[in-house]
Amino acid sequence: MTGTHIELPDPAATSRFGRCLGQRAEPGDIFTLGGPLGAGKTTLTQAVGLGLDVPGSCYITSPTFSLLHEYPGRFSLYHLDLYRLGDESEIEELGFLDYIYGNGLTVIEWPDRLGSLMPADRLHIELLPVSASSRRAVLTGHGMMQVEKFLIP
Repeated sequence: MTGTHIELPDPAATSRFGRCLGQRAEPGDIFTLGGPLGAGKTTLTQAVGLGLDVPGSCYITSPTFSLLHEYPGRFSLYHLDLYRLGDESEIEELGFLDYIYGNGLTVIEWPDRLGSLMPADRLHIELLPVSASSRRAVLTGHGMMQVEKFLIP
């Protein structure tokens, strides 16, 4: 798989990586998250929220059934889970483009559902389970999004 590979040997490493993503994110950034069920997409988003200073009283959960959750922080975190959607027409009908291209950080799980609506400028993170507790993250920048901006020093 092409892209920059980051080994996340344990949940603490995943949390550090996610916090770094949130700390370095800017309003208007878009992260798309891929990987199988149980790969840790929502767990990574929780850590991104920590980096964005989302208050602890706003517990980040999977928006699988509500499709979209919005959280306050240094700027808004829009967390979308498109798993239950059939195609891009549903995304347009629900008005999600306003969030995807909003003034916050948008994190999208199951971005393949976007089809032709896929944002040109985005950081794609593919989470691949290596073992029960370790993951490999493969980062690919698209458009103007540069992977190097988000790497842990």
